[in-house]
Amino acid sequence: MTDKPIKLGRRTVLGGAAAASLATPAIAQQGEWPNKPVRVVIAYPPGGPTDMSTRIVLDRVQSMLGQPFIFDNRGGASGAIGAEIVKNAPNDGYTVLGMTVAMVCITPHLQPIPYHPVNDFVPVARMATSWGALAAHPSVPVSNIKELVAHAKANPGKLHWGSSGMATITQLFGEMLKFEAGIDLVHVPYKGSAQALQAVMSGEVQLQFDQLTLAQIKAGKLKGIAMLGEARHPDHPNLPTMREDGYGKDMADSWYGILAPTGTPKPIVDKLAKAIGEAVKDPAVVAKLHNAGLQSTYLNSEEMRERIAAESKTFGDIIRRANIKIS
Repeated sequence: MTDKPIKLGRRTVLGGAAAASLATPAIAQQGEWPNKPVRVVIAYPPGGPTDMSTRIVLDRVQSMLGQPFIFDNRGGASGAIGAEIVKNAPNDGYTVLGMTVAMVCITPHLQPIPYHPVNDFVPVARMATSWGALAAHPSVPVSNIKELVAHAKANPGKLHWGSSGMATITQLFGEMLKFEAGIDLVHVPYKGSAQALQAVMSGEVQLQFDQLTLAQIKAGKLKGIAMLGEARHPDHPNLPTMREDGYGKDMADSWYGILAPTGTPKPIVDKLAKAIGEAVKDPAVVAKLHNAGLQSTYLNSEEMRERIAAESKTFGDIIRRANIKIS
């Protein structure tokens, strides 16, 4: 659930002629935008979930709208480099930002950033969410979240969870459960999800909240305790969500979306959002997202705005209560 590179074959952008030949007339004929290529600044390096979700979805969108989308990875500074580029771009609909929830709901509570997540951008649409699960080492004598909470209460400070690093969403999931359940878990940060996964598999720590746990749960090497998001995973239908067992009621998800510079005309925002909404229902797009560990979770512009406000409050509260700092 971090933007560590994940190997995935990815296509380059379609040429203008090829894109135009695939255009969907009902959408392409609505208004004049776009009548030239659209630059998509992706605020993280190639190969991570922000990059993959943006390319998978907008590759379909460009064929619908009849103009090529030029993908431009500008990773660094927790997404701030790419965000600042788009913040300062013309608000004509020809520069948009591929981003993740951390950029607008987590990072602003931790460090100074060169953009305002609300004032400098207009939400276009949420595209996808990473699947993630809470997993336990086989030695932990629990099989579900209620048993885990009871075990933690009986053994305060003895259960450790590994995260992909300080102030990452994989830490915040654990802090959220601590506060909700009133239990004492110990956080152990690692340099990435892969290292944390190795730690829980070896028994160095007992728990992990992460996307990478799913393959090991399927292989029987870790115990699946609960899904972190809003729905059960289609490959793990017997693994309930935390919400089903009464926890994670305010749990935010690791999701990916598109922003545009403030002042981008609403008809353009609405047209792009509509195209994204249609794209993420395409079976081929859904399959590609699934293969990349992602699920289609579309929200339109206003729904995304409300989600950003709610999750920013949730994460901000957790960061303050847990006194999370980054150096």
